[in-house]
Formats: sequence, structure tokens, C-alpha cells
Amino acid sequence: MIARGATIKLRPTEYRLLLHLVENAGWIVPQETLLAKVWGPEYRGDSQLLRLYITYRRKKIEPDPANPRYIFTERGGYQFVNFKKAA
Repeated sequence: MIARGATIKLRPTEYRLLLHLVENAGWIVPQETLLAKVWGPEYRGDSQLLRLYITYRRKKIEPDPANPRYIFTERGGYQFVNFKKAA
């Protein structure tokens, strides 16, 4: 993957998380759904793990992780920017 003009490497879990967000760009993906799809149903309710991974993704792809432009925190979940709608 290329972000901020440089190639970044994603581990399988990181890739699955980002892929699920991108596939649902423009939609709020509930935390429970992300946990179940990325880590498995036994991880439902582990919002701290998800929050940690979202922070890691932002550090890798956001120009300014403190002011995200791609991955947004929404009530109950996360949303990836819909570039088609923004254009």
C-alpha cells in the first residue's frame, strides 16, 4: 500500500481492518461488526483492541493522525471517507 508518498507494509490483521473499512466507504461500520469480521466473533465487545488498531492505521495513512481525513470515529463505529461522494 502507498500512503503519504511512501510504501507501507500492513500485517494481515491490519489489511483486513482497512479492507473492511474501504469496502464500506461512506458507511458507519459498527465496532462489533469490525471486531467479528477482522478478529472473529469471540472478540465482540473488545473495543479497546479495535481502538488501538484504528490508532495504528491512522499513524500509517493519515497526514495528521490527530485530525483524520480518511478514518473517522463515529458513534458506535468507524467510517472510511467515500472518495466518490467527495469528488
